[in-house]
Amino acid sequence: MGIKIQENLKELYEKDFVEWVDKNIELLKNKEYSLVDWENLLEEIQDMGNRHLEAVISYLAIILEHMYKLDNFKKDEKAGRGWIKSILNSRDRINVLFKRYPSLKSKLPNHLQEAWEDATLNTVVWLRDNDLNPDNFNIPKECPYTYEEAMNKPFKLFD
Repeated sequence: MGIKIQENLKELYEKDFVEWVDKNIELLKNKEYSLVDWENLLEEIQDMGNRHLEAVISYLAIILEHMYKLDNFKKDEKAGRGWIKSILNSRDRINVLFKRYPSLKSKLPNHLQEAWEDATLNTVVWLRDNDLNPDNFNIPKECPYTYEEAMNKPFKLFD
């Protein structure tokens, strides 16, 4: 009987995730641990933690992209206002997630290069959208900023 329930849960995981969650919660509440779909449950728990890490990496990529644009494509003081707002907002979002999930703070610096690679992809898209050939620009392969610069370099919004 137990094997049949486990097989059904594995099928349910693919067909109706919400129902799969409900069934596993019920099994856990009833302490029927041997019937729980542990393989998929552990994967889902790991994915939950990774989602928050992916979120802060994404915000860091936005910061790096807009820092690079400010340093290389700003025409005047007012032109970079939106980029500065985006940097400040992304830092705020990261700090909110750090407060909620403190362990992310020690993990994010290790993902600077990954965030930079995302930032360069977005910069290439932006260049093309602005009728500029990305090949004419020497976008560095390695991140030109430190984590400390990305998170702490002061920016001032101009009136």
